[in-house]
Amino acid sequence: MAANFTVKEKSMGELVVTIEGEEWTKAVDKAFHKLAQKAEIDGFRKGQVPLNILEKKIPLSTRQAQAIDDNANDWFINGIQEAKVNPISRPEMDVESFDNEKVVVVYRFAVMPEVKLGKYKDVEYEIEEVKVTDQELNDELDRMRNTYVDLVTVEREAKNGDTVVIDYEGFKDGVPFEGGKANGYHLELGSGSFIPGFEDQLVGTKSEEEKEIALTFPEQYHAEDLAGKDVIFKVRVHEVQERVLPELDDDFAKDVSISGVETVDDLRKHVKERLEQSKTNYAEQKADGELLEKIASETEVDIPEVLVQEEQQNMLNQLAGSLQQYGMSVDQYLSMMGQNPQDFVKGYEEDARKTVKNRLILSEVAKQEKLEPTEEDVANEYQKIADQYQMELDQVKQALPEQYLREDLKNTLAFKFIKDHSVKKTVKPKKED
Repeated sequence: MAANFTVKEKSMGELVVTIEGEEWTKAVDKAFHKLAQKAEIDGFRKGQVPLNILEKKIPLSTRQAQAIDDNANDWFINGIQEAKVNPISRPEMDVESFDNEKVVVVYRFAVMPEVKLGKYKDVEYEIEEVKVTDQELNDELDRMRNTYVDLVTVEREAKNGDTVVIDYEGFKDGVPFEGGKANGYHLELGSGSFIPGFEDQLVGTKSEEEKEIALTFPEQYHAEDLAGKDVIFKVRVHEVQERVLPELDDDFAKDVSISGVETVDDLRKHVKERLEQSKTNYAEQKADGELLEKIASETEVDIPEVLVQEEQQNMLNQLAGSLQQYGMSVDQYLSMMGQNPQDFVKGYEEDARKTVKNRLILSEVAKQEKLEPTEEDVANEYQKIADQYQMELDQVKQALPEQYLREDLKNTLAFKFIKDHSVKKTVKPKKED
């Protein structure tokens, strides 16, 4: 057997395997005997047909085709071992030619690409200066106060921001439609909870007032029998409720039930520290991403499409997992978004390609710097995952093979190496356009 391997575009490998001479003859003879055992010819028992008759009944081309089918997988395995290559995708096989002398089989598959790293040490690492303004602190305290808001009934006309307690029923062509009725419903005006125009027409109403609201459902409304249709809602307002925020005082500070917070000053300090930590985390994540982008811009790598497609599928699987928590499938989500699966997955392509390139860069850095996780690192990471997902350790190990975990840990070590060997610089935050 002779194997010749070459790398084409997009890190697609082409392995040409040639089987000739005695090796090919033996493979064809073995295939012939296999076919002979299955041959059924009138007048003879199965497996007892004389060879001279079988040779006439089973053409040479049929024996050769059977030999290829029987041996193609072994030829591929032996070929990649001889060429010392590791496929990262399933091979596609073509029979280039076969005759009495030899057979030539071509296998095409993706291989791990060559990564030509640019500069990855002493790269500038710019992290934005973190500062929490008084306005940001006050806005966050107001947001917290809004979670403890009281609704107080008032005797005045409703305005945006108020909550009205209503009974309503919808009619299309004078007939009530399904899902268009509720009693004692609490609706915050201006929230956009109902179809456009409904809430606007309740502004200015008072308690115990009745009103008819004429509306047209949006053309893209999810219920096809209502989409674009004119309807009438009969509404009765029972109450108008005003939002009353709690005072920002020591009593409120105690009500939020934060450990160590007893006074409003304690609360301000705690919230400011939390905002600073959040902004610090964001600044670091942004700087990390920009650092990798700088290294990626100077790195040459021909990314196999199979890796991009796998990453797109990973992203889709992550979305499916998130949606499942809300009892929704990907198909339902896409239907609501008005997208088809093909276009939606294609939207992930750029991010997937970027993720794959970064992973290949980190893998190459780990290789060049001889970075390897310790056994303790591996054990700690398995335990961390088990604790995070509340799973048994053995379950985690079954779900995540050690080789994959080690690759992730090596990439983590590689990025830490890059960051530790970067030139750190604090910069002013960029102004938003």
